[in-house]
Parts: sequence; C-alpha cells; structure tokens
Amino acid sequence: MTTRTLFWDVDTQVDFMLPSGLLHVPGAELLLPNLGQLTAAARGLGLTIVHTADDHELSDAEISSDGADFVETFPPHCLRGTAGAERVAETAPRRGAVEIPWDGSGLDLDAVRSAREVVILKKRFDVFSNPATPEVLDALGPTRVVVYGVALDVCNRYAVEGMLRRGEFEITVVEDAVAAIDKERGEELLRAWRFRGVVTLSTAAVLATCGAPAP
Repeated sequence: MTTRTLFWDVDTQVDFMLPSGLLHVPGAELLLPNLGQLTAAARGLGLTIVHTADDHELSDAEISSDGADFVETFPPHCLRGTAGAERVAETAPRRGAVEIPWDGSGLDLDAVRSAREVVILKKRFDVFSNPATPEVLDALGPTRVVVYGVALDVCNRYAVEGMLRRGEFEITVVEDAVAAIDKERGEELLRAWRFRGVVTLSTAAVLATCGAPAP
C-alpha cells in the first residue's frame, strides 16, 4: 500500500502561541522553529496540510468572560477578525487554501482533494464538532496523520481521540511540536496514546520518515 501522509496542524494561532496572546499555552512560543520546519517540509514534499482553527464569537458556548472552568469553557480567545485568531507566520496557510466554515457549509470535496492546504474552522475545541471533518478525512484518505500544535491536553486531545475512534490510519504525534496547558496531563496523554498505538516522534524523526532533507 502506498503511504499517504497528512500533516495536521492544530490551532497554532497567535492567542495560543505567543506570550502576548489571550490564552497563551506555556512554552508554545518555543515550538516555532519546529513548526516552521514541519510546514516547510510538508510543502517541499507536496504533502497536504490540514490546519484547524478556532473561529470564536463572544456568544459561543465555549467562551466565558468570567468563571471559565478551563474544561468546557475558556476566557475569550481567537475571536473572529482579531489578530489573535491569525496563525503564526511559521504555519500560516498559503493563499488559495480551502477554508471550511465551522458548520461545514458549502463543503466542496473535489476542492479538498486537489488542495495542498485545508483550513477547518471550529467553534469548539473538538475539531470533530465541525461536521465536515470526517468527510475531509475520507476525501483525503490518509494512511498516516502527523499531528502537532496546541494545546496538547485540549484541542490536540480531541483531534487524536477522534482519529483513534476511526481506527483507519496511523497517528503520529510530534512530541517536540506540541505543548500542554497542564504539562503533567500532557505527558499522561502521550503515555496513554502510545499504549493505544499512537507513534510519538521528534520533529527531526518525523521529517526523516517522510524523506525530507535535514534542515
């Protein structure tokens, strides 16, 4: 079987990635060089990148201006039209990327299949809350999905768990290109995922397995 590798870039948006962001994930800014390497390698190898992104409004159920529990609700972040909702330069999609609204409306699977970069918008931390996500995965038909980004214990968690439920492809988490809000919880998740068959590799090892030249 021919290996079809898909890169899955989770929410590498300014509000999460930079210390100036509204919901900065501790240490996320230290991932920027590795994120840049992953993006450049995928493009150089002609691999498709799926970028997921929060697309919030203050009325969203996940947003709480006071009393956020950091489990089901979070303070305002990644509000539509703000600088904090933009991606960092290292992972910013190229012009022409196919963008899928949070409700999956207007999904064009032919466009998805032919695109090198796809952006899936979402109102919840779970990318599978966008009804188009399963269809995008079916259309792209990966045999391996390489997951990275933030936050490991929230949005990455739901992405990986959703992929595990499908059980259709190998999942690789790039362990030095993810960061957790709760570091111990993030380490627990990685251990549990390994037990369930998820592969964890460094950025350098991922690039080597994809055949990318050393940076």
